[in-house]
Amino acid sequence: MALAMGREDLMEYMGQIFPQVHRDFVVEDLTEDSIVMRLIVEDRHLRPGGTVSGPSMFGLADVCVYALVLARKGRQSLAVTTNSSLDFLRKPEGGKDMIAHCRLLKLGRSLAVGDVLMFSEGSDKPVARATMTYSLPPEGSAAAAFG
Repeated sequence: MALAMGREDLMEYMGQIFPQVHRDFVVEDLTEDSIVMRLIVEDRHLRPGGTVSGPSMFGLADVCVYALVLARKGRQSLAVTTNSSLDFLRKPEGGKDMIAHCRLLKLGRSLAVGDVLMFSEGSDKPVARATMTYSLPPEGSAAAAFG
């Protein structure tokens, strides 16, 4: 399945429907099978001890899969997270952006499953791994036509 939206269209659309996320995340690369996304780490993303917080890393994983589903399915913004598993592997560096590499494991009519590896910028050692499952609105429904 080809992309329904390219990188620029995806970033513009996410800015329209989800402006609070749009300011923190940047799509670095987008293909039919994967997305690379950056979390621009600021003080509000840090927890005591100077490390990136778990909720910030969860947000990065969640937005990655959401964005890749949008890029593949098109302007269907009402997909919702139904399951998540997040493994913290090592301490991320608080002074560096987080980079996430996401690929879709499944994109069906009603479910999408994505796998995300997250890194501190400049490191090749993953700091976290997540698997996210999304429920997709039925095609042709009012929910699917949002946008």
